[in-house]
Amino acid sequence: QVQLVESGGGLVQPGGSLRLSCAASRSIGSFYTMGWYRQAPGKQRELVASITGAGSTNYADSVTGRFTMSRDNAKNTVYLQMDSLKPEDTAVYYCNAVATFQRMPWGQGTQVTVSS
Repeated sequence: QVQLVESGGGLVQPGGSLRLSCAASRSIGSFYTMGWYRQAPGKQRELVASITGAGSTNYADSVTGRFTMSRDNAKNTVYLQMDSLKPEDTAVYYCNAVATFQRMPWGQGTQVTVSS
């Protein structure tokens, strides 16, 4: 069964940047539209960015212009470049397929904390 491993989180000051990575343990090819999700304390998990196999991206309004998602199909890895971070971006970040029927077991996520 495929495993998803997220990394790259940490503590950063407002206005700072982080780059998250999510590696799959086996090939997911270009068939999966992948997404980055986040879950803040007391809130539901939300989709913040997605990328098709061809590289087309979509972003939630709250992160448009600040976050950039990319993928490397050869490395079975997706990335999330986060710039101009705000305290409200604080959450645990996860990656997974967007389509429910392609959903894989959730990884442990990576904590992002934006605070001065």
